[in-house]
Amino acid sequence: MAKITPARVLKDLLIIAMSIAVVWLGMQFFFGTTNPFYVVVSGSMIPVIDVYDIIVVQERHSFEDVGIGDIIVFNRPEIKKVVVHRIVSVTNEDPREVRTKGDNNPESIPGIDYPITNEEYIGRVMYTASHVEYGTKLIEPPVNFAIIALVLGVVAVWHVTNARKIAGTKAEPGGDRPDKAKSG
Repeated sequence: MAKITPARVLKDLLIIAMSIAVVWLGMQFFFGTTNPFYVVVSGSMIPVIDVYDIIVVQERHSFEDVGIGDIIVFNRPEIKKVVVHRIVSVTNEDPREVRTKGDNNPESIPGIDYPITNEEYIGRVMYTASHVEYGTKLIEPPVNFAIIALVLGVVAVWHVTNARKIAGTKAEPGGDRPDKAKSG
């Protein structure tokens, strides 16, 4: 039976980690932002964007290029939150400032929806993945830790199964084991 060595397990885990890194870096390059995905946690944009929808943000649209009607993502460090709302007006051109409002909110909220400047701007919403609430709920702790443990378990089982297959292919033709005498 072939041995499962720590070096072999480490090699496979490195391949998995490198694959994830390549995909993540590719998405960052394509969307032009370090974090292209956000999970919506409030109902302020219903019915356009629901709670637990995943939004894809593209930073390549500069703050100067966004306008009234665009849905943007911006940072509000005062409340330690990232907000997703629609631009409803441009309040100043130099320096540029915009006012936003959640589609489901009755009016703009001072300190949250305005003023938004280039410093708070993260990017423009390009895509929305709706009806994935169960998937996004799965990635919350502690379920995300269980998923990681499951993936590592699958890798370990794969190693054991693969090692047995390799050991089985080294048997003599005809299926006879060389260490057993034929009875007859």
